[in-house]
Amino acid sequence: MRVTAVTCVKNEGPFLLEWVAFNRLIGVTDFLFYSNDCTDATDRLLDALAEAGVRHLPNPAEGRNYQMEALKDAARQEVVSGADWVWVADVDEFLNIHAGDHTIAALIDACGDPQAISVTFQFFANDGVEAFEDRPVIAQFGRSHNPDIWCGETAIEVKTLVRKDFPLQYYGAHRPFFKGSLPARRRPRWTDGSGRDVPHRFLVAANPRRIRKFPAQGARVHATLNHYALRSLDSYLVKNDRGDVNREHRAFDDTYWRERNDPAHEDLSIRRHLPALEAEIAALKALPGVAGLHEEAVALHRAQRDALLEREEYRAMQAQLRAASTFPPQEAALLDELEPGA
Repeated sequence: MRVTAVTCVKNEGPFLLEWVAFNRLIGVTDFLFYSNDCTDATDRLLDALAEAGVRHLPNPAEGRNYQMEALKDAARQEVVSGADWVWVADVDEFLNIHAGDHTIAALIDACGDPQAISVTFQFFANDGVEAFEDRPVIAQFGRSHNPDIWCGETAIEVKTLVRKDFPLQYYGAHRPFFKGSLPARRRPRWTDGSGRDVPHRFLVAANPRRIRKFPAQGARVHATLNHYALRSLDSYLVKNDRGDVNREHRAFDDTYWRERNDPAHEDLSIRRHLPALEAEIAALKALPGVAGLHEEAVALHRAQRDALLEREEYRAMQAQLRAASTFPPQEAALLDELEPGA
């Protein structure tokens, strides 16, 4: 079975080997990376990973919507059009499969081999980790929000694994789309991460609130999408300076941090992969040039952190995030309403 992962990156060099290694472990056979103006060796490291099934292209975007323009291009690439399944995700997102042997094949089997499987996010908190460390992200962060509620919302975003016979109009970042005129009898069989049919309003993209999310309760029996959007405080500062890979000049402010830094729940299940992951990372580092480029990316990441902390505005941001409440803003507002002045 040929499974292709598609992603966009900008200055993700220190995190590439873990993500490629992890996805190879769960059954991804090919990768299509689009990079945007990298300055931390990301592009050169991706080129060096060609022997590991990585194809690297510059992002073709001429406008500002980098990800959607890349996905449009990806649909025309043989590595995508020739795949049995396509997985569109970001480098801070890890498909944590609970079914069978924890592979994509096991997830597909557990869900009854549908034409699409949408797996629900779980946002993992920074949990007080300040310093960037060159070791697996999945080993460092194990706490998240209540899996069924995020920022007061019971509907949580998803990412989607898509089978080759899906009646595709175009790939979206969170889910594929089919034409609205498609007869009901030709609509795809589409499940959540528990093998249940996705809600009808999500299936047909009935309204903006249901295009990329649906209620999370009970949706992760066979798989969870672990999202490490914050990582360490050091890396978050560098990420903030970089901006968003998907849209130009979008900053990550205090609200973004607080919405994702809720440590109420512990989930260490993904760490089942750590021994095999370490071995796979070592195997990737043995490829020509890879280890040196990884070390260069790590050094450049730390140097960028140091340069940012020479600037008053980044020292202020660091202090603000250290002091920020771990209650999401929506929960804090509710507490204020229930207990004014508390």
